[in-house]
Amino acid sequence: MKKDIHPKDYRLVVYKDISNDYMFLTRSTTKSKETIKWEDGKEYPLIKLEISHTSHPFYTGKMKLVDTAGRVDKFKSRYKKHLEKKTTEE
Repeated sequence: MKKDIHPKDYRLVVYKDISNDYMFLTRSTTKSKETIKWEDGKEYPLIKLEISHTSHPFYTGKMKLVDTAGRVDKFKSRYKKHLEKKTTEE
């Protein structure tokens, strides 16, 4: 392996899955402006995730819709007339 290419500023960071509030503590170099108090009473940087192993369909075996930006609602409102027309024809 090449020397001096990996970061040296690892620290403990809390990652939080915002879809189900699962949190875990690990070492990382990821920067964050937010902090959270962990179970040991100390404050750690907080990194928010949209999906993790506790909410990903591959690991859970369940299909779950994760709509963090309202994409499904935007799609439905955009194609509302088309969808209504299709259901009345059937």
